[in-house]
Amino acid sequence: MNDSWENLIAGVKNRDIRAAARLITRVENRAPGWKEAMSRIYSRTGSARVIGITGSPGAGKSTLTCAMTKELISRGLTVGIIAIDPSSPFSGGALLGDRLRMKEIFETPGVFIRSMATRGMLGGLCQAARDVVRILDLFGKDIILVETVGVGQDEIEVVKTADLVMVVCMPGQGDGIQAIKAGVMEIADLYVVNKADMPGVDEAVADILAMLELSTETGKPSAPVLKTSALKNQGVKEVVTAFLDHRTDEDRRQAKAEIRAREEILSLLAQEVSGYILKQWENENRFCESVNQVLKKQKDPYAIVKEMTQRFNWS
Repeated sequence: MNDSWENLIAGVKNRDIRAAARLITRVENRAPGWKEAMSRIYSRTGSARVIGITGSPGAGKSTLTCAMTKELISRGLTVGIIAIDPSSPFSGGALLGDRLRMKEIFETPGVFIRSMATRGMLGGLCQAARDVVRILDLFGKDIILVETVGVGQDEIEVVKTADLVMVVCMPGQGDGIQAIKAGVMEIADLYVVNKADMPGVDEAVADILAMLELSTETGKPSAPVLKTSALKNQGVKEVVTAFLDHRTDEDRRQAKAEIRAREEILSLLAQEVSGYILKQWENENRFCESVNQVLKKQKDPYAIVKEMTQRFNWS
């Protein structure tokens, strides 16, 4: 690994905010040497607590994230925030910016905010987000909040990254019905019904409690269900206390750790394999030709992919 990577890693370890921003950008852009850099970082991480914040669009996740960050800072903790945004179909970058979403805390001492694009990942997270979590860990952040884009019930990738997952709901707009459905509602360690000043909050809480009671052998809720009004800063202290005090039993903690390790290995492997095949195809100037063949209906995508993989003698 060259000196520039080493200098950036050393800068991050010394709490240099510019070094952190530059290292994140280079890793996110997959600059040459990024894998070696992350390998060097990996053994130095594991101190930060990672909290995933997910839920349906419009539930007020960004507002709640801001409010929780203020509370964490007031308790003497440092915070890193990864705000996952939809990808631009043209540039691949995040469509929304951290300055727009979290203006109130952008310049707060002890807070580092980074907007990241989903880069087409349905589950709302990409491998680069995991890498950024580790960089912020090396940077010395006590708590790392990962706020996902909010794509609905299939948004469960966050469970493969976070130590604890918080699902944010809101009264009305169908969330009461969603609460008893499978999907994203099954992954939480903590449930928050935000916008508690709106009508229907008690019904939403009751729906979630009913789902939790049905999903456990004991008939008791398996996770806390709390009410907040992030705009009015109501219930935020209780939420922060709940996730700071949360302790996962050893079996569940080990199971989650195994899931994260397995999924990350598979994610990196899939990227390497697909990237290698595509590079070989492009080096032979066949990729554009294949696209044109599909457009002209001379071949179909299935046959193209079969051609691309046949050389590897997979069975």
